[in-house]
Amino acid sequence: MLFTDLSSERIVNALSKVGFKIIKQGKHIGMSDSTHRVTIPRHKRINPYTLKSIIKDAGLTDEKFKELI
Repeated sequence: MLFTDLSSERIVNALSKVGFKIIKQGKHIGMSDSTHRVTIPRHKRINPYTLKSIIKDAGLTDEKFKELI
């Protein structure tokens, strides 16, 4: 499943719900839950393929991520 029109802010909010914390901010946002580490580019619209990679790196399924957003 490809997600479209999601901003970096919505992705950060969704990952925060499952225990991810912001560990670094700049042009990109670094988040970690002490097991997984993800990097999210700061954009108003994240490329669907980039988002798919973020979801995979976070150890989530598409279905679980869809519940979070």
